[in-house]
Amino acid sequence: MRLLAILALALTVAACGPATPKFQGSDVTGAAFGRDFHLVDHNGKPRTLADFRGKAVVIFFGYTQCPDFCPTTLAELAAAMQKLGPDASRVQVLFVTVDPGRDTPDVLAHYVPAFDPSFLGLYGDDKATSEVAKEFKIIYQKQPGKAPGSYTLDHSAGTYIFDPQGRLRVYENYGPGPEVYAHDLREVLKPAA
Repeated sequence: MRLLAILALALTVAACGPATPKFQGSDVTGAAFGRDFHLVDHNGKPRTLADFRGKAVVIFFGYTQCPDFCPTTLAELAAAMQKLGPDASRVQVLFVTVDPGRDTPDVLAHYVPAFDPSFLGLYGDDKATSEVAKEFKIIYQKQPGKAPGSYTLDHSAGTYIFDPQGRLRVYENYGPGPEVYAHDLREVLKPAA
């Protein structure tokens, strides 16, 4: 009986500790990558991760001529914003192009906000794109197309979620669905204990 009382007391004390988020994606809190970027948004404004402090940030890498992963992910993120309701104003989605040769600011300005007006497209020259891809452990490679000069890009298709303090917290594999994105965004938006 005494052992049961001690066990019950231990469980009660443990329950009073800080709540650990229950992410549906992979918890990557404390990862030593994805710390920052130096790119330009589709409006021509230089951007770093610090510009979005106070908001949860979602970063996805892709390109506008992507036939499947990119439009699917952006559509799922747009649906997640709908599910978040008023909390969507506390989230910034960033689409980073891995195709700076074709994804000009004008192309990004028409493509990215078509999914949600609050979404921003980010770009850099070849060097900046390579640097940010390395920092986020993104792989991308051109694959020649059927016509001369045409190509597609193979690229990593996961999504990163940062908390409002600018810390990388979650990695979502491709295609989790709007419910998973919305759930994990709600978790990172909860006030810190």
